[in-house]
Amino acid sequence: MKRIALLAVGLLVGRASELAAGRPPNVVLIVADDLGLQLGCYGDAQAHTPHLDRLAAQGTRFTRAYCNTSSCSPSRAEIFTGLYAHSIVSYGDAEDWNHCTTYDTVLSLPARLAQAGYRTCSIGKHTLRPERLYHFTDYGNPDGDVEGRGRDGAWMEQASRKFIADAGQTPFFLYVGAIDPHRAGPSIDDTGFALTLSFDGYVPHKFDPAALAVPPWLPDTPEARGELAAYYEAISRFDQCVGRVLKVIDDTGHRDDTLVLVLSDNGPPFPGSKTTQYQPGIHLPLIVRHPQQAKRGLACDAGVSWVDLTPTILDFCGLPQLPPGERPPRKLTNRYAAQWGDLHGRSFLPVLEQEHPQGWNRVFCGFTMHDVTVYYPMRTLLDGKMKYIFNIAHPLAYPFAGDLYGSRTWKGVLARGDKQYGPRSIDAYMHRPRHELYDLQTDPFESHNLAADPSYAAVLKSMQEQLRAEQRRTRDPWIKKWAYE
Repeated sequence: MKRIALLAVGLLVGRASELAAGRPPNVVLIVADDLGLQLGCYGDAQAHTPHLDRLAAQGTRFTRAYCNTSSCSPSRAEIFTGLYAHSIVSYGDAEDWNHCTTYDTVLSLPARLAQAGYRTCSIGKHTLRPERLYHFTDYGNPDGDVEGRGRDGAWMEQASRKFIADAGQTPFFLYVGAIDPHRAGPSIDDTGFALTLSFDGYVPHKFDPAALAVPPWLPDTPEARGELAAYYEAISRFDQCVGRVLKVIDDTGHRDDTLVLVLSDNGPPFPGSKTTQYQPGIHLPLIVRHPQQAKRGLACDAGVSWVDLTPTILDFCGLPQLPPGERPPRKLTNRYAAQWGDLHGRSFLPVLEQEHPQGWNRVFCGFTMHDVTVYYPMRTLLDGKMKYIFNIAHPLAYPFAGDLYGSRTWKGVLARGDKQYGPRSIDAYMHRPRHELYDLQTDPFESHNLAADPSYAAVLKSMQEQLRAEQRRTRDPWIKKWAYE
């Protein structure tokens, strides 16, 4: 079996090399905003996502894919660097007065590709600072209208088509940052998800709140049902956007030389998901279509995360992690060595056509802050079925991002004085213990903390040691809290 698996890997890598032997291949990366596993291809029967389902049938669907940080800016920083946010000081939101910006010494994915002769384009949501570090050669929204345009599939199709036409024979990297299904600001409308906006060619798909199956991590309340119906509609709008971009790839004759990746920055915009380290917040969709893969429609259970994306894209393009002849400046200490070529992730290209690859059990995740009012550092290790969360700021009450605290779902909880929220009590949600340990196989919604169970003491100790080792490897400043407290 191992010989067959290695042969399959060799064939896929070989086909990629053949593709790159002529004109270098292209990459299209589509990132949703606040999308969880609410897709038909991930088993959600009530979702309406035909384009994403079709893409999954044409490629590989990862079933154990994780964002490392369940917050927008740090998650995207990890996507575009292959480095954990805590190692490059992208701790939280980069916008406005939060101003969490990446070290100047970091070499981002668009910069690496531009150095290799690629034309790069960002369309839609970006939220990364400083711009010079994450600079793209082209921008599809020069007028700065991200909120409205980021939900407009017709505009994204037009901008994508123009960029690919302008690229001509130059290899390209196209990043499409959709706003959907993120909550909308109150200036857009009061549905919560900008559903009153109208776009050319967009066909709304309505959902009946009363008919929806509420996931166990949410409370079954009228407010949650109403927002869930609007959320599913926003997901349908994102799906139509994806369909339009895929059509551009086909229309321009680039289906056979373009790697397509679709994912999300973090989980659904509801309390209990986004900004947490619980499964709804970090366990996300990842659909990859390699133009030359022989096996299609696979479900791969490799544990992958967003720091693996940059290494994978560089691998596909036939580029080294460190450009030829470039070395870390001598004046930099070893503390910053990881910012120069020593990426924290690894390419998952070799396991793209395997359902159960070996050596892909562990995933490391973490959260530091969303914005300056949402500081709650956590570090997480997943190893097979077991999951360990180190709540570094456990004496503090758990904070809320503004869009979550202001949601109708949470307002309803407060108005009624509810004691329970999904699988856990309000008190347990607001006040976390220092250590949490879960068996995801028997407890997928993390309601039974095993950290204090003597029969799991050895498991807990092993996972803590592994977590600390990963913190040391990635130079996590918060490793000090093991000794400080």
